[in-house]
Amino acid sequence: MSRLVSERTFLAGKISFNFGQSSIDCVVRRLTEEAATLEMESGLGVPERFQLRLAGREILTCRVIWRSDRQAGVAFEQPNAVEHPAGDGQGRSPDALMRGQMLALRAALDHVPTGIVLLDANLRARLINRSFRQMWHLPDEVADSNPSILTLLHHGRDIGAYEVPDPALEAHVEERVRVIEAGDPTPVDVRRTNGDVVRVQCTPLPDGGRMLTYTPVTDIVRASDELKLLRDALENVQDGVLLLDSNLNASFMNLRMRRFWEVSEQEAAARPAYASLVRRAQRASAPDLETNELAKFPGKRVAEVKAGDHVRDLQTPDGRRIRAHCTTMANGGRMLTYVDITDLTNKAAMLERLATTDPLTGLYNRRHFLGALDAEWSRFQRYYRSVSVLMLDIDHFKSVNDRYGHAVGDEAIKAVAAACNEGKRKSDLVGRIGGEEFAVLLPETSLSRAKLVAERIRKRAMAIRLNAHQVQFGVTVSIGIAEATVSMSGIDALMVAADHALYQAKAEGRNRCIAWMPPPPATKAAE
Repeated sequence: MSRLVSERTFLAGKISFNFGQSSIDCVVRRLTEEAATLEMESGLGVPERFQLRLAGREILTCRVIWRSDRQAGVAFEQPNAVEHPAGDGQGRSPDALMRGQMLALRAALDHVPTGIVLLDANLRARLINRSFRQMWHLPDEVADSNPSILTLLHHGRDIGAYEVPDPALEAHVEERVRVIEAGDPTPVDVRRTNGDVVRVQCTPLPDGGRMLTYTPVTDIVRASDELKLLRDALENVQDGVLLLDSNLNASFMNLRMRRFWEVSEQEAAARPAYASLVRRAQRASAPDLETNELAKFPGKRVAEVKAGDHVRDLQTPDGRRIRAHCTTMANGGRMLTYVDITDLTNKAAMLERLATTDPLTGLYNRRHFLGALDAEWSRFQRYYRSVSVLMLDIDHFKSVNDRYGHAVGDEAIKAVAAACNEGKRKSDLVGRIGGEEFAVLLPETSLSRAKLVAERIRKRAMAIRLNAHQVQFGVTVSIGIAEATVSMSGIDALMVAADHALYQAKAEGRNRCIAWMPPPPATKAAE
């Protein structure tokens, strides 16, 4: 049989089988003396052997040597040829076997999702698989015409496939040609105007040609872009963010955290251990930690982070308060966020002072004093620990206001408050519970010891000297003392007892301390 047509000629054909009763239309895409590649609507109904009818040519007996969903590679059989089992190479020339293998290879490449272009030494396409054609909307007539790489790149340019500004398109094409000519294997991500991303890689071939692979990596690049966006966002937030891996090494530190730990970008990139960070010049420790406990804190902090989720307040050497949140990540690592709450802490402390202190004297107000007394009363009931109360009143205070004015009266109140603070013990608590009335809570204090504190306060008050209208005068106080007893019903009864003692002190001449004594038991009727 003489050579029929050029290998690139397309012919219409008809597959005939079942003794001519069945036929399928096809297109002959590659035709040689011994084989052909046929394309049809579906390759499912094509039998293993059939006859191929070509217009104006003899009928060819064919045997399928490979097939795909829409293509089949066939070998021609001579009349009266001895049938060989499928896969048997006997009776076929080495050239035919090689062609069959090439046809099978072409079919396999058409089914991979990666776009593949095989270029010859002149950078003209010897093979363009179906994935590449679909990826770049390349017509078959162009793909099968041995196009140059420049033609393929210009096709992408002409259909507006590259996400490249128009002024830079030619430079983009020239750079791609240069890379392919050089055989540079470095992968390059090409972004398309439809949002897809294709990773292009060039592999030099032994015959001087090139193999180009086009791998869709849209999801990978999109995830990478989102990660970069997230990192950029975290880099510039006001809070410190530290990501630790499962070994508690720092995998990410944002700018705020690097400044906090005084770590450079190069040091952060080296993934330092969290343990090394918390030991850096004692950057943060537990609030109000004793000096002898500072050295132990880094080890305790590492163990705390290793244990998992928690919230911990830290304090810096310059007095700032940091709130650290630790969250366990799905990969076994930890995310630490550091928020500077110094202003919030200061405001909370200020609000606490406003809610619990008297604005004129700085002493605790009535509400806070009664709350503290209630707590001590609970300890008295549970553990039978003594607790005593002093009630103080400035003697003849109304006459001070009437004679010298309320401003001088306020100075007298503040002076008595100072005397109470100076005369009390460290564990005692002083409150202003009325205009010129004060109370002192003495925890774990018996009546006899409470008398000593009361007398010390009375003497300090008596030493006060105030100036008004170029006149110097002093003040005195009367003090009532009461100790809690099991017969009392609660703190109100204790306060009433101290108040009764106070009125007794005033009745007996003021400027004195009187202790409340429980009334003697009633005489029994039999006596």
